[in-house]
Amino acid sequence: MPMKSSNLTLVDYTEITGSAPIALRTHGWRAKCLQRLVRLDLPVPRTIALSFGAVRAIAAGQVLNLGGLMSKFESGQLLSVRPSSENPDWGGPGALLNIGMNDACHAEIAARLGEPVATALYLRFVQSYAQHVARLDPDLFEARDPSPETLQAALRSYEAELEEPFPQDPRHQLSEVLRSMARAWEGTSARLLRQAKGAPAEAGLGLVVQAMAGGFGTGASGAGVIQFIDAVTGVAQITGRYAVHGQGRDAVSDNPQAIYLCRDKRGPSLEEQHPQAFAELVRHGAICREKLREEMQIEFTLENGTLWVLDALKVQRSARATVRVAVALAEDGIITRKEALMRVTPRGLSELLHRQVDPRGKRDVVVRGLAASPGAAVGQVVFSSSAAQASAARDEACILVRRETAPEDIRGMHVASGVVTERGGMTSHAAVIGRGLGLPCIVGATGVRIDARARELHTGRHVLREGDLITIDGTTGEVLLGAVDLLEPALDEPFNTLLGWADDLRDISVRANADTPADARIARDFKAEGIGLCRTEHMFFEDDRLTVMREMIFADTPHDRAAALERLLPMQRSDFIELFEIMQGQPVCIRLFDPPLHEFLPHTREGMRQLADALDKPLSEITRRAEELAEFNPMLGMRGVRLGITIPEIYDMQARAIFEAAIESGRRGAPIVPEIMIPLVSAMREVELVKARLDAVSASVRIEQGESFDYRLGVMVETPRAALRAAEIAQHVTFLSFGTNDLTQMTYGLSRDDAGRFMSYYVQSGVFPEDPFHVLDTEGVGELLLIAAERGRRARKNLTLSICGEHGGSPESIAFCREAGFDYVSCSPFRVPVARLAAAQLTISARDARNTMPDLR
Repeated sequence: MPMKSSNLTLVDYTEITGSAPIALRTHGWRAKCLQRLVRLDLPVPRTIALSFGAVRAIAAGQVLNLGGLMSKFESGQLLSVRPSSENPDWGGPGALLNIGMNDACHAEIAARLGEPVATALYLRFVQSYAQHVARLDPDLFEARDPSPETLQAALRSYEAELEEPFPQDPRHQLSEVLRSMARAWEGTSARLLRQAKGAPAEAGLGLVVQAMAGGFGTGASGAGVIQFIDAVTGVAQITGRYAVHGQGRDAVSDNPQAIYLCRDKRGPSLEEQHPQAFAELVRHGAICREKLREEMQIEFTLENGTLWVLDALKVQRSARATVRVAVALAEDGIITRKEALMRVTPRGLSELLHRQVDPRGKRDVVVRGLAASPGAAVGQVVFSSSAAQASAARDEACILVRRETAPEDIRGMHVASGVVTERGGMTSHAAVIGRGLGLPCIVGATGVRIDARARELHTGRHVLREGDLITIDGTTGEVLLGAVDLLEPALDEPFNTLLGWADDLRDISVRANADTPADARIARDFKAEGIGLCRTEHMFFEDDRLTVMREMIFADTPHDRAAALERLLPMQRSDFIELFEIMQGQPVCIRLFDPPLHEFLPHTREGMRQLADALDKPLSEITRRAEELAEFNPMLGMRGVRLGITIPEIYDMQARAIFEAAIESGRRGAPIVPEIMIPLVSAMREVELVKARLDAVSASVRIEQGESFDYRLGVMVETPRAALRAAEIAQHVTFLSFGTNDLTQMTYGLSRDDAGRFMSYYVQSGVFPEDPFHVLDTEGVGELLLIAAERGRRARKNLTLSICGEHGGSPESIAFCREAGFDYVSCSPFRVPVARLAAAQLTISARDARNTMPDLR
């Protein structure tokens, strides 16, 4: 029987101390956790911790005198060694058990517990030692049923490979195990792997040497693992298994002979067979939860009826479980609300907003790409927007697969359950629209080829045809073969409670980018504080409006153009009334028409022919007009304010629709001061021209309606020149909102739709620290924002500042905006909860740094 720890003994490469404190930064999480268990008087076997320094010394070849260490254990005591890095997520070498097992020990255990037990222990150690310490071919020591013959065969194989017998000296065995684990941690592969998980290059490893409490004996003996929550849902529930006459975690994982812990109709349980041990485990779990302030998974053994706690670690859990546990711990008074908020990662929170692939199921991955929009969906493969719409008409879920999406794919994306594109990056059309719609989306799929004519997707291993069933996981960027089980969104009480606490703390507002009434409802449900960007052009892609829009584009005279716009006016007005009513008086910022007109025209010969029929015009005229509108670089062409100045009737119509909607909304009891934003401004005179026409329209509407109203005018800063000339622009507006997607494009001279082809190489080569379309470039683009903010507020003291690009929902961007004194950020509706939590965490961190954070228990 192992000796019980009265304290956790510290060993470093120079001395052994019996009572020195164990520090996370010098001995790692496992050593620190075991020390806490010992201090809680849990039955932990004798344990010794090797510091990071000691392990580095061992890896460097320094010989460790193990005499003092071994004297801490009873003679003949078998030992285990486990890794103890600073963070459990950084991993480490696997545990080695039964160190000290040799011929003499085998004979002693055989006499006491029987030959089968002794042989199983010895064989397991020989196999582990040969593979992980001596680094011999695993095939020579594969797992086999233990018997005297297989044990002798393993010992002969070891001696044949190394030309020396299996080591019999326990000190030599332990020395080699420690050296092997130390060197494994320092290896190149292990270093790269842990760095990918966020560990610094110089991260240290501690090692924990512990007396084995074997799950073998003449009385009740075995090994098990217990935890007290469901790792996927976070619901309080005892889960785990117990293996009679087992040893280590391997004894219960995928072991059909392992029994349940709680009473269960499906079979025997530990609670029935050993109720006292089960009750002790439950008590230990409660103590760990309260004193360690965490939900822990406990590894234990029974040895002749005596319970031993070998290890405890935080339960690995899903994002939804993390939220539920954090809220429960705070509500039980174990942690503060502030701590609960800091325990949930903002990006992890996004998993709760969408359906997710159940992690308990199997995954047959056929395609990998960039995880552009989180969530999961199951559907049949379709290769065109028309096929997606046809599928929706049959009430069949579908996944839209395209080389890349364009504005005319909007209708197909609206009805699809998910989107996969061969090309594109994190700010491509598919990615941006997918996040806005809350649609699972994977872009930049690697190693695939789409044959649109044959309607096939070639992945290398598989050929997916139209109608085949797939699952896409937008959270991981993986396409799975067939249908898998999904978890529904977890917008439950813990979710809302946590975000309520976040709202009580954060000091920057969060709005949503919402282009349709459906988007606005989602934004409202997620408690956005208004709409920071309504892109009106998305309203024109509905079938009934698209035809009228095309009539306007093909109008021969201003009169004909005005007639087409007059037909669009009530549609726009109706949209705005609905938006205003949904937002119930909260601010709504409407961006005037932005895209080039050619985006509203078909791109195929068949589409041109159908348009000619619809407009009763010759195909040649349709083709000629499309060619006239085509541009070499549409991003820098006739769009935004340039379109509004050269074809002012468009902005006149939109302004009238906004003003009339504001009046009607006020009549219905939802008064609002609409915000109108001019896109792609680069000069003050552009603002002056547009403002003059807007003021004229507003005066006309006031006279016609006999009612007064106000509106706020602002500029969407998307060009470097607008940022640099912010002082003169600010004289004519009340707010500046930075469109960081286009501003990044123009600052870098990069196309966000094409940058994905080489961006990963740039990041890997250290040209850019991150993809600037994914993470705001605070040095280059950020400097432009700071210049514009300083110059703008110097000219107009109460100027409202915000960002409304896709960066608006990222924690890094929110941190930048807080520091710069911005008033709000705006992001896609499904990123609003993420932004709310991130803003609260930044407030907590800032106040903690000043030691002024109030206790929110």
